Amino acid sequence: MSTTPATGDLSRSNDVGASAAGTSLAERLGVRDGSVVLEIGYDDDSDADLRDSIADLIGDDFVDEDSDEVADVVLLWFREDDGDLVDTLVDAIGPLADTGLVWLMTPKRGQAGHVEPSDIAEAAPTAGLSQTSTLTVGNWSGSRLATPKANAGKAKPAKK
Repeated sequence: MSTTPATGDLSRSNDVGASAAGTSLAERLGVRDGSVVLEIGYDDDSDADLRDSIADLIGDDFVDEDSDEVADVVLLWFREDDGDLVDTLVDAIGPLADTGLVWLMTPKRGQAGHVEPSDIAEAAPTAGLSQTSTLTVGNWSGSRLATPKANAGKAKPAKK
């Protein structure tokens, strides 16, 4: 399946389930028709509704870690015991388009594998990413992480 990076601003913290009428979960993440979405860390506990929403929108399969395709969006499922978060983020941005985004999905507080927000806040800049927003999807917390080039594309024009 393929998807596009999240480009729309989301509020600092959103429950994706409370999206506006007619807006899919995938659209709330900024995924667009024709986007290439790379999925890393999928397991049985990954949110099926989010995955289905993305698959329906892009009309294709997710790209896997072995693909040579450049991804618009990386959907990264990460749990506390999955290893080093910085290393995982560095690996995730390798196939990412210059303006692409990483959605880091971690189990919510109280769920097995929960990752502390402070760990994400520390790991993201070390990997060269900045956290721009967060949201919740089912039992998962999502952190939108962008590269400097992706953020530059969102810069406001200078005032004249």
